[in-house]
Amino acid sequence: MPRRHANQFASLLTAVTLASSVLALTGGALAQSATAQPAGPQKRVQSIGIGLEEIEYPYPVRFLDLTIEGQQVRMAYMDVPPSAAANGKTVVLLHGKSFSGNYWAHMVATLTGQGYRVIVPDQIGFGKSSKPDIRYHFDLLARNTKLLLDNLGVSRAAIVGHSFGGMLAVYFARNYPETTAVLALENPIGLEDYRSAIPPQPIEALVKTEMSQTPESYRAFMAAFFVGWPATAQQYVDIFSGVLLSAEYPRWARASALTYDMIFNEPIRHEYRLLRMPVLLTIGQNDRSVFFRRYASPEAIKPLGNWPELGRQAAKDIPDAQLIEIDHAGHLPHIEQPEQTEAALTAFLAERFQ
Repeated sequence: MPRRHANQFASLLTAVTLASSVLALTGGALAQSATAQPAGPQKRVQSIGIGLEEIEYPYPVRFLDLTIEGQQVRMAYMDVPPSAAANGKTVVLLHGKSFSGNYWAHMVATLTGQGYRVIVPDQIGFGKSSKPDIRYHFDLLARNTKLLLDNLGVSRAAIVGHSFGGMLAVYFARNYPETTAVLALENPIGLEDYRSAIPPQPIEALVKTEMSQTPESYRAFMAAFFVGWPATAQQYVDIFSGVLLSAEYPRWARASALTYDMIFNEPIRHEYRLLRMPVLLTIGQNDRSVFFRRYASPEAIKPLGNWPELGRQAAKDIPDAQLIEIDHAGHLPHIEQPEQTEAALTAFLAERFQ
């Protein structure tokens, strides 16, 4: 059995102790429901490389060599075989913007325990993959993912995407419908077009925002994704706090800014009606996230971020959709309500992944 998230980083980050006073949030989660621990003496935070070299993933990590805009880069991935009798089917898990493939650990254990082969990439610009200064496009990331599947001999799979990964999953399904047996989207970014209310930002402004991050501001940013503050959430702050100390953090910050720019400028919502495969849409009902909210007035973004209603409208536009609404979950149902989220996905796969 793989080690759970809560234990993956303990040996590496025991020196990390952050002041845990309740912070003002950037999104819809309630600060007062966060579980705060008494602040202890500040200890030295350990530096972590921008390739997360010091972080142990729950399964072996391999790399696919790619050339992008003349640069040699590496795409990290986990390829996990079934732990039960193999059913001959493959599931691909695509991570969110502020995360990497390791946060799927519990989901991987569940799926492999039901006979699936599970492939979990870190997209270029994220996790253990390279962080090049390139023009990021969803079509590029979808093509990288397709090259990975081709390299692994996978011609057909269930494509599962969360948040930013859900947006990428829609691009992948539209570009490679023959490879996408079924599509599962968990709180996917792209249910609304932020350009309707938020002005575009130059890359320099996005980089400045990333360079101004602190452990405290990042914790507030993360807290907005959750209902309360799950015990497993602190690890994401701990990792980021270590990455902030890396001499290469400016390269991490620029890659993050470039991918934010991609999200803003490449909306996909208008193509939901063109999806022809079975689609599972899972929405945490307490999610009120609005990406780029800091760049607009409260009045301008007031109509945005109603994820329950956005999910219902999207489900109406998808020809073959199943909508699952997860109560007591924000932007990460598979972390906050793993049993219910996984039960919905595995039931969908059993019925529709033929």
